[in-house]
Amino acid sequence: MSTLTSTYSTDSHDGYFSNLGRATRAFLGALLASKPVAQPAATEPRYARPSQRDIALLNSEAARYEHLMPNLASELRFLASRG
Repeated sequence: MSTLTSTYSTDSHDGYFSNLGRATRAFLGALLASKPVAQPAATEPRYARPSQRDIALLNSEAARYEHLMPNLASELRFLASRG
């Protein structure tokens, strides 16, 4: 069995415009309650090129996995070539 509970007030001052005002205030409160987007720090570079050491590490990993997983090795070589 289910029941329905209503929380309507029977006061005479609750009219259409007071309901509209409460809904508008709740809507604006929800819009303005969002946190502002944090800006990235200006000192950090957005993209840092990988070093030659990183590229050599990926190539050595590719050589290590060549006989076990050739697809992984080719993917690692592709990532190293993008540097």
